[in-house]
Amino acid sequence: MSEGTPPHRKRLGRDEARLWRVPFLGGLDVLQARFVKQAFARHTHEEFTVGVVHQGAAEFWNRGAERIAPSGSVMMINADEVTTGHSYAEDGYLHLVLYPTAEQLRCVAAEVTGRRVVTPYFPQSVAEAPEVAGRLTAAHRTLADPSASLLFRESALQAALTSLVTTLAEERLSPARTGRERTAVRLVRTYLDDHATEEVALETLAQLAGLSAFHLNRVFRQEVGLPPHAYQVQARIRQAQAWIAAGWSLAEVALAAGFSDQSALSTQFRRHVGVTPGQYARGTARSRPG
Repeated sequence: MSEGTPPHRKRLGRDEARLWRVPFLGGLDVLQARFVKQAFARHTHEEFTVGVVHQGAAEFWNRGAERIAPSGSVMMINADEVTTGHSYAEDGYLHLVLYPTAEQLRCVAAEVTGRRVVTPYFPQSVAEAPEVAGRLTAAHRTLADPSASLLFRESALQAALTSLVTTLAEERLSPARTGRERTAVRLVRTYLDDHATEEVALETLAQLAGLSAFHLNRVFRQEVGLPPHAYQVQARIRQAQAWIAAGWSLAEVALAAGFSDQSALSTQFRRHVGVTPGQYARGTARSRPG
């Protein structure tokens, strides 16, 4: 089993849970679970527990009181806090959970502010925060998608944790001011063009630009109109178009252009070009000599 790939599923009656670890930010555990009968004894985690409830409602004890997290809410349990957990109703609940460490959240907060910060503390056990919930959900789904690029998965996780610490942490974090950084953006853009078909880490781009990952994503989007991971997909599609027009097989193009398989190529190709790779191949074949 490759690192960062969701492993086996464990079924307990009607309960279902899937846990895996992603290598980003030094390693972070991810959980997707639907619990009906599961009841957790009082326990603690060394990491923070950050979850989004998507169906039903969860009930748990934390900080001296019973808490209820309805569908759409964000659950936050600080590191080393005692908690329990079970379904609020008989039909169970579905939730998506990330387990970031204190060091990981400090690093994310420091990238936002441009200075050293104390470990973020979340004063609410349950919060109605649609933007944070949306970012966390998007990150979870991207991390579980084997066709997503390394850059996309890292960027989605970074965006989710940034939204979390800037919106719900007790200390309000103000982003450090930066200029337009056109030279840095140009360097990153050229690098993505030159290495379009390769897996590129967000940290590699940040080091190249001399910026934090947070500020790189911010200024790149401002200058280009797309975040780096979306620009990478666009660069791959352009390369795929050239190879298809040259007569390569679609299977060869998919792998050579950096897509996980032909289906992933087809999905992105249609989004960007408006036709399938097969349609594009037939259309360009008419203009090839011979």
